[in-house]
Amino acid sequence: MKWNSKQKAIAVAGLVTPALLILIGSRITGKRSHDNSNNSSTYKPYQNLKAFLLMIQYSEGTIGMNAYRMLFGGQLFGDMRWHPNIAITKSGITSTAAGAYQILYRTWMSVQQTLPLPDFSPVSQDRAAVELIRRRGALEDVLAGRFATAVYKCRKEWASLPGAGYGQGERSYASLESMYQKAGGYLMAA
Repeated sequence: MKWNSKQKAIAVAGLVTPALLILIGSRITGKRSHDNSNNSSTYKPYQNLKAFLLMIQYSEGTIGMNAYRMLFGGQLFGDMRWHPNIAITKSGITSTAAGAYQILYRTWMSVQQTLPLPDFSPVSQDRAAVELIRRRGALEDVLAGRFATAVYKCRKEWASLPGAGYGQGERSYASLESMYQKAGGYLMAA
């Protein structure tokens, strides 16, 4: 994949990982986007997906340089050949959540078989997150910029989304929408 200077600058700033740039440039919905201008109707869906994935990372508290190596509770793991499957207890909650999208081990095993994914690398984690969004029936909403609908549909996948109801800290809708827009996501006009 050939990167333009804006993509390189964003990757260097840590706002978009190289894995996410590769995912955006690859076949997400069976189409390839070659035009990276913000006015392109084919680019907006990919821009929305990138922004939504970054919003999930923000919501889950993993956004940043170590996002793809984060365990539940904030510790880091090193080996990305497989999901670490380490149960961590923090504040009375035990979880095997790991990676940028805090994917539980049992969920990872299901997604890994479906796609199939060779490892727990950033590219595999990004692909898994897109699959989880698709399973919740929200992928078309994300691509179209129906942000509120997509968040609502994904709330049971990520405990930090508003209305998840898992007893963990939920982010406010306003903070998530703000992050989504700062990451370049477009909201569908009402």
